[in-house]
Amino acid sequence: MINDGSTDNTKEIIRGFKDKRVKYIKKYKKNKGISVARNTGIKVAKGKYIAFLDSDDEWLPEKLDKQIKVLQSESPEVGAVYSNLCYIDENGKNMNKLRNPKKEGYIYEDLLSRNYVGPPSTLLIKKECFHRVGLFDNLLNTQQDWDMWIRIAKYYRFALIKLPLVKCRLHINQISRNLALKIITANKILVKYSNELEKRRGVHSKHYFYIGLRFCRIGKTKEGRRYLLKAISLYPFCIIYYIYMFGSLFGPKCFLFFVNIIKFLKYRILKFNNKIRKFT
Repeated sequence: MINDGSTDNTKEIIRGFKDKRVKYIKKYKKNKGISVARNTGIKVAKGKYIAFLDSDDEWLPEKLDKQIKVLQSESPEVGAVYSNLCYIDENGKNMNKLRNPKKEGYIYEDLLSRNYVGPPSTLLIKKECFHRVGLFDNLLNTQQDWDMWIRIAKYYRFALIKLPLVKCRLHINQISRNLALKIITANKILVKYSNELEKRRGVHSKHYFYIGLRFCRIGKTKEGRRYLLKAISLYPFCIIYYIYMFGSLFGPKCFLFFVNIIKFLKYRILKFNNKIRKFT
């Protein structure tokens, strides 16, 4: 267990466990960030596999057992196995919201576009993966996990257990939901993978699109339009780019109203399609 500058009685709680496998490794006096904490754990880990459990998430009892069996039965090319998850609120109440990823196998190309895998708490990874691709990037403010999955996927396959084996807690002030930080990180990702992205104009354009979308959502529609225009210039065949570009012309409030309308229409279309499938 790595204590990254917490102010509670974590140390006493951990030492209360009568299990030699549970170890309290270190407490930093000041918060050094997620990457430093995870990298410390990876360095001191002696096992064949690495699993992460963020302090606000919960594993289901069978999580590790199912994932170990997958890694032991799959070919050596599989370096990581992850699962579906369900979301809980700050009080641990089920939000009736699931994350059901579908990507598995060699998903490097998919991950260059977006983080299909999800949060670290859902994964079990062979330690050899970190020996090959390195540790988490301390220079990224957020989305360090996405960067790591890209690097692992370049050399290994990902396996997926299509069951929710993790409860992921959502907070109002959760760092992963901070759009301003995500914009900073997204620009760093653009630079870090520039050589790869320049070979894939469609994927490259998506990065500019999502940055532009985030700028618009925090009220900076002028900056957002610059990125949306870059997305269009790279890949002018995506209609949704033009739709959001049009919405950004009327200011932040109108843009958010516009986005909500699009979300509602997408939801209604998805619901209609699901009904159609039931009769076919």
